[in-house]
Amino acid sequence: MPELPEVETTVRGLAPVLEGARLTRVVTHRADLRRPFPPDLAQRLTGARVTTLGRRAKYGLIETDRGDTMVFHLGMSGRWRLDPSEVLPHDHLVIETDSGRRVALNDPRRFGSVDLLESAALAAWGPFAALGPEPLGPDFTPAHLAARFAGRIAPVKALLLDQRIVAGLGNIYVCEALHIAGIAPNRAAGRVATPRLGPLVEAVRMVLTAAIAAGGSSLRDYARPDGELGYFSKDWRVYGREGEACPACAAPVRRRVDGGRSTFFCARCQR
Repeated sequence: MPELPEVETTVRGLAPVLEGARLTRVVTHRADLRRPFPPDLAQRLTGARVTTLGRRAKYGLIETDRGDTMVFHLGMSGRWRLDPSEVLPHDHLVIETDSGRRVALNDPRRFGSVDLLESAALAAWGPFAALGPEPLGPDFTPAHLAARFAGRIAPVKALLLDQRIVAGLGNIYVCEALHIAGIAPNRAAGRVATPRLGPLVEAVRMVLTAAIAAGGSSLRDYARPDGELGYFSKDWRVYGREGEACPACAAPVRRRVDGGRSTFFCARCQR
């Protein structure tokens, strides 16, 4: 599933095409993805001008001058295609602009979603209401983690994946950040010493920043809007590298399954 860097890369790829453009045609080619398209999507977006594009957690945001924001989630296999020469069978939403540009939301497995909300009500929308701070924003601090980890016996990895504690972190980048910070993924969050939280926050930011710069990590179904593949997977330290040498100490990288997710770590470096 595309994670925060992939969604951020997608939003940045869409911005040169959509930002400031007036939408002249909005067409859905089926009734639903994971849930139905908003019934008035075409009516409310056609003729609107896109003012800004952004991201919240793993959702992309396309805001218009009519006070509406289209919120999209890429699900398991979704991606936007820029200026497709033809509409493919899985291009379920196609948007055209006054400059002759076209973008298509392609989602073969249809686990993605599209919602249309009043921009002023966005923060109170169900999926956003309980979200924690953005990991690249100013509110994600060692003090924030200390407060949320205090007294918790749940593994630190599980709490970093909890969207109520920090928004948008996914399995790949949590594994990578914990390795950089030298923290065992199964350590009780409440037993992570306070002086270690600063390096953990910096590790999260460093991993995400590097992944965004690399265009994300191309997984089975993900590609950037321009069709190029993200190449951060070439820089993974532990994720997907079971049995390979840890880049810090050369001990073999281990893999464990936690809550249905693979956890990759170095038992020597991470304590």
